[in-house]
Amino acid sequence: MTTLVHELISHNVQRSPEAIALQVKNISLSYAQLNEGITKVAQGYASLDIKNGDRIGIYLAKNQENVESMFACSLVGAIFVPINPVLKAQQVSYIANDCQITLLVTNRARLTALASLLDNFSELKTIIVIDANEQELERMVFSKSLNLLSWQSFISAKQTQVNLQCSLSPDDLAAILYTSGSTGQPKGIMLSHTNIVLGAKSVSQYLELKAKDNILAVLPLSFDYGLNQLTSCFLVGGKCVLLDYLLASDVIKAIATYKITGLAAVPPLWVQLTKITWPINAAQSIRYFTNSGGVLPLKILAALQENMPQAKPYLMYGLTEAFRSTFLPPSEIRNKPNSMGKAIPNAEILVLRENGSTCDDDEVGELVHIGPLVGLGYWKNKTATEERFKKTPNQALNVKNNDLAVFSGDYVKRDSNGFLYFVSRKDAMIKTSGYRVSPTELEAILLQLPEITEAAIIASPSAELGQAIIAAIVTTNNDQPSVTKSIMKHCQLNLPNYMLPKEVVFLSELPRNANGKVDIQLLTVNHKKTISFN
Repeated sequence: MTTLVHELISHNVQRSPEAIALQVKNISLSYAQLNEGITKVAQGYASLDIKNGDRIGIYLAKNQENVESMFACSLVGAIFVPINPVLKAQQVSYIANDCQITLLVTNRARLTALASLLDNFSELKTIIVIDANEQELERMVFSKSLNLLSWQSFISAKQTQVNLQCSLSPDDLAAILYTSGSTGQPKGIMLSHTNIVLGAKSVSQYLELKAKDNILAVLPLSFDYGLNQLTSCFLVGGKCVLLDYLLASDVIKAIATYKITGLAAVPPLWVQLTKITWPINAAQSIRYFTNSGGVLPLKILAALQENMPQAKPYLMYGLTEAFRSTFLPPSEIRNKPNSMGKAIPNAEILVLRENGSTCDDDEVGELVHIGPLVGLGYWKNKTATEERFKKTPNQALNVKNNDLAVFSGDYVKRDSNGFLYFVSRKDAMIKTSGYRVSPTELEAILLQLPEITEAAIIASPSAELGQAIIAAIVTTNNDQPSVTKSIMKHCQLNLPNYMLPKEVVFLSELPRNANGKVDIQLLTVNHKKTISFN
């Protein structure tokens, strides 16, 4: 029985060792080969005295080393912290210090970008660089004393044999996934081995995954959605194809090349895929596709079904704090086209009023997720944990078996047939390109520019992005084109592309309410003098 993260691989070695587990470009790894690689990495961790509970940061694109580094943590009881490869140095520095990583696995380009901030990485002792040799590493000089190792020397050195029968509990912490919070700084969501493995079991059950499936992984492995594509695929012994794409056409080419049967994406990619011509029969192998990370417009869904006529669409809703909450079965899409569906296996969903009572049919309330998929809370953030993770409501069917429920912060309603519908977000988060963006975090970056005295981030509906980010600013510089260039250059240096403003609004002052807070609603309605970057 699979209960620990690394067992998703090792159990397949017993069942089908020669089956292909991972495809990265022209490299295929069988389950036996992947398991051997994971074991070598785990032995490398042990030789560096990585202990139970140590945090290991993995700051890489989707590749073999990324996967091996994550799953090897489970063998030695360490906690993997996947870091989105599009994040910039300041954001990586915050994550590294927040969870006090002791070891970082990255590549040369990303290490170079981090160089000026490495002194701030308080607990970091070792960096493993996957694409540099020892001679190249010797030329890299940092003021902080760090142990720099090439990937080859790390996995080839004389190492301590790892006991594969580690004394871990399924309830132990396995990973920390970072997501933006309304306070302006990312929060580390703690996931146990049970959370991860049971999430794989739930998804594989309703998607009816089999060993013959070839799943295309285009999402970052730092996303719960992206990570789950790996784990659910490995659970059933399927093949996972990792793809870092530049153009939407790259995705279609990969579908045809690898005879992909399952595809998951967020709305912005789906929109891109509807704007290009699909070669005849390119998608004939696809039996399902899934959407999460925002509402998929019906016209986009219809276009996708035209391009993938044999594929069943699964529309899903989730939050990283509990992985996945609901899905709409393909058979119900015609009847309930705007619904987010019903609870996934191993989850119970309630819709509650502010006083904790259950909402009536079609009454708007907060979605509350109950069950073993609920995470362990936020890393070293008691206040935020207590706000979101609360005692399971008494009306829950499984109240005796689950201590905590996660209150999503999303307003939904349930119809008389039990189908759920998303209404709005309770907090101020912006959902763009499938990412959750904290306005406060972006405002802090803008205020680093000396000519900007005030900044507020608002959002505008966008068919392609979900929501487009708009920066409203007050500046001491009347040269708006000059300020515009400064803003974009500064943001490009310090933020990933999905967080870049699409428009800038210049104001003499920001509107405020009676409490002295910026009136975001009024600002959203009345923004003018816009400079567009589309």
